[in-house]
Amino acid sequence: MISVHHLDPRSALGALSGFRREFHRCLTRRADGLFELADAVLCADGPVRTLVGLSLAPEHRRGHGGLYDAVNNGRIEVDRLRDALAGTPLPRAADGRLVLAVDVSPWLRPDGATCPDRTFCHVYGRGRGEHRMIPGWPYSFVAALETGGTSWTALLDAVRLPPGADLAAVTAAQVRGVVQRLIAADQWRRGDPEILVVFDAGYDAPRIARLLEDLPVRVLGRMRSDRVLRRPGPPRVHNPLGGRFRKHGGEFVFGDPATWGAEDVLTRTDTRLYGTATAQAWNRLHPRLTRRAAWIDHSGPLPIVEGTVIRLTVERLPSGGVNKPVWLWCSDPDSGPVEVDRWWRAFLRRFDIEHTFRLLKQTLGWTRPRLRDPEAADRWTWLILAVHAQLRLARPLVADLRHPWERPAEPARLTPTRVRRGFRNLHMKIARPAAAPKPVRPGPGRPPGSKNRATAPRFDVGLVLATGRAHTRPAHHKKGTKPRRTG
Repeated sequence: MISVHHLDPRSALGALSGFRREFHRCLTRRADGLFELADAVLCADGPVRTLVGLSLAPEHRRGHGGLYDAVNNGRIEVDRLRDALAGTPLPRAADGRLVLAVDVSPWLRPDGATCPDRTFCHVYGRGRGEHRMIPGWPYSFVAALETGGTSWTALLDAVRLPPGADLAAVTAAQVRGVVQRLIAADQWRRGDPEILVVFDAGYDAPRIARLLEDLPVRVLGRMRSDRVLRRPGPPRVHNPLGGRFRKHGGEFVFGDPATWGAEDVLTRTDTRLYGTATAQAWNRLHPRLTRRAAWIDHSGPLPIVEGTVIRLTVERLPSGGVNKPVWLWCSDPDSGPVEVDRWWRAFLRRFDIEHTFRLLKQTLGWTRPRLRDPEAADRWTWLILAVHAQLRLARPLVADLRHPWERPAEPARLTPTRVRRGFRNLHMKIARPAAAPKPVRPGPGRPPGSKNRATAPRFDVGLVLATGRAHTRPAHHKKGTKPRRTG
């Protein structure tokens, strides 16, 4: 499958129109209202500030009542939309490899006491070392990364994490579904390079690699600087005195250079932003697993998940901050110099997904609606993913409508915001499968002067029972056994 960069305007126009038709088929209830709502997000002037403000866009031919009805009562075939996203032209690395990034972004709802399934989301503050736990809905995203400096990614999936969810298990299941859909769409064939999945700190990369070991993927994740791994165990030699063979070798302490020994790979690369980047790699290191936490119910001997540990140091940071070393772990147990350079470069590209999160929130208005129902939030999230996919497919088709104070940009270097700025001029040339609205008679509504006496239930945040199952009870629930709070 070729990338969107190599599509000529005619092919790009056909790909965009084909995706829009398939997207409309994925809408099984309030289809026309949801489709025109997505067009309003694409063609609105400036950032999306309010949900009801989208009803004023010319592309949205229905009233504000139909807009809320579509968001709250519509229906989307999510699996079919996932297949459509996996079938679009995707970016690839220089060697033709698909590189996927996984990260969590929260939809904060601190004042949504009537919203169920909220959990505490970790949010960084503006000060150094400052962070907060704010109630909201965390969403896990999977995106395909491009090469070079860019703010574009290809969003492929989004899953809302319920309270008390096992992050590693949910993420592994999400990545498994994405990889299987990519294989079904002929994005990966036998003989192609393995798909690289990149994680930041906070994910258990060895456990995710173990859960995905039957798929053609390599797992690359960042590790904390206080971790301790183990070397391979000594060769098994017959001991006449008996006894059990040693499974683990000596310790490899990240914070103690005396335990490192000689590295297996050492590379130095001159970079434009970071100066000289030095990568030290040690092969065949693994964590020592114990029957606690995620492995408490594991049957049989605990596995040994070997990989390559990379210590990356740079000469300087563009921001002028402290250039602390970065520790990475890759599920490839025997990485050479070429592979080590490929792994740490792919990890640096992982931060492109942060630009996508900023686009979703600040420009497309992903977290702007104050929705009460989490299913409606999921519906709006998938609508935003379809909008982002159309912006990506429209890159070769729109002209640069820059402001007077902005610098000119080449057509292949347009940012998502600039592509969205010119999408309205493209709207008349592409498929518009939504039917025209029919005149309806408004309902009687509440009688004048009457008050709404139906009190919405209140829900606590992130309640988990001792069994580990999520539990959300209304705040006015009778007194009893109080579940413990978890983040």
